[in-house]
Amino acid sequence: MNKIIRYITVWGLTLLTVSTITSCSKDDDNSNNSGIAETITNNTNSNLKDIRTATHRLEFPKLKGGHSTVLTHKLSNGEINYSVEWDIEKMSNRWTCYQIYASNAQQTVKRKSQQSVDLYPKDPLWTPNSFFSSDPYYRSGYDHGHLCPSQDRVNSRESNDQTFYLSNMQPQVHGFNAGIWEVMERKMRTYITYTSGSKDTLFICRGGTIDKQDQYTYIKNKFIVPTYFFSAALMKYKVRGQGDWQYKAIAFWFKHENNNGTSLKPYVISIKELEAKTGIDFFCNLPDNIERDVESKTPEQMILTWNIV
Repeated sequence: MNKIIRYITVWGLTLLTVSTITSCSKDDDNSNNSGIAETITNNTNSNLKDIRTATHRLEFPKLKGGHSTVLTHKLSNGEINYSVEWDIEKMSNRWTCYQIYASNAQQTVKRKSQQSVDLYPKDPLWTPNSFFSSDPYYRSGYDHGHLCPSQDRVNSRESNDQTFYLSNMQPQVHGFNAGIWEVMERKMRTYITYTSGSKDTLFICRGGTIDKQDQYTYIKNKFIVPTYFFSAALMKYKVRGQGDWQYKAIAFWFKHENNNGTSLKPYVISIKELEAKTGIDFFCNLPDNIERDVESKTPEQMILTWNIV
């Protein structure tokens, strides 16, 4: 039986008295993911230190709070599979974040069968009234667009099945979901392979725009359809012959429309620009100096260092 933990964002008046905020002491709390933990210095904008240890992982952006909750799905071995910030009032995913590293990059299973009785189940962590009573994607004309892709979790049956929870979805037109969005997904997973070793970790946060009124529309009784989709990724790596960890980041911003293009260059933007567009503070758990560095890189620099074509 899956072991799953629900982290609810709680914003009380007592939190306003916190004057010193520290980030996590390591970027992963999975005991089986050795070799990628490190000491992180203070970041004055990191997620508040509390019992929600998952929120201090490097893939997490700054939490919005309010009517939102954080849903973190764990596997039966205790490993974190992915996390979601779910807006209960809007009944929509703000983002999904997760990690790719050598041991979860191997393929041992196939994608969940399309013939499954309950292909897109409700998230078992949802509280009552967190989502529509029935699947609003049905006959809507939109695909169930994965944010943590099924293909990024083919290391076990359990991890793959969890990616099909409705909380990990956003409505996407098919020509986008199977087009430029899939091109981006495939490109990003090439950076980490089963032979990469524990030196390399990819921290990913993806979502659709649900907060600014000019960045989404409604269908079928207030079912939100994002006008734009984004992806932010942070790579932790070592240069051969050097002992220090290094970081690089990249961001993509896509108009939600049918797009069968294959070049990702036009969609690369800086992390700083993505934050301005979305209102989300990405990679806030990094040390301040590293966060400033990765945010300052231009699209041209990112295209070069990430070998984007």
